[in-house]
Amino acid sequence: MSTHDTPLFLGANPEEALVHCIFIHGRTQSPEDMQEQVISKLKVPGVAFLLPRARGNSWYDARATDVLTDRTRQQLEQAIAHVRKLIGDLSGSNNHPKPLVIGGFSQGACLAVEYAMRHGPWNGALASLTGCRVGTPDCDRPFADLDRLPVYLTGSDKDPWIPVDAFAQTAAALARARARLHCDILPDRSHMVSSTEIAQLEKLLCGLSNRSWW
Repeated sequence: MSTHDTPLFLGANPEEALVHCIFIHGRTQSPEDMQEQVISKLKVPGVAFLLPRARGNSWYDARATDVLTDRTRQQLEQAIAHVRKLIGDLSGSNNHPKPLVIGGFSQGACLAVEYAMRHGPWNGALASLTGCRVGTPDCDRPFADLDRLPVYLTGSDKDPWIPVDAFAQTAAALARARARLHCDILPDRSHMVSSTEIAQLEKLLCGLSNRSWW
């Protein structure tokens, strides 16, 4: 039995789509918030979007930069297992799944990074809009060889939820994991998805659709 709720499907039919995209909402948000703030602003045909829905509208209780507790680890693993099942259902029995972008905003972006560190790489890319690793550098955390997986990571000097230090530590971790990393730090941007991030996500999805890269 899932610990989370029914996702929202948008865009192309998954069987006919050129690219699949899972985009995860932030703390106290919903898939409909991501539809309004991100997905509706993308101009990329041929993408099937799946927007997971956290029970209670949050994936875990702690801040991303808190020390990992047993409760946070359990909530994190449940959320990652939920996303992994959704990905499996989206791919179906296809032995050659379509390119997949796993992305998210804020807590959803952090969850996407943690998913990559457990289950990466995959055929596609990671888009972490205002995200970081969950926990502190002293915490024991999984680590993967991402083998040149394209990753778009963003942050801001004015974001109260993901400090610049956490952003920088995550960029370093992704670099050590051999991600093909593109970072944007956006001065003075508040806790929101900016037009710059929308444009880069659109470019990433187009690149996968056209089999080219940024």
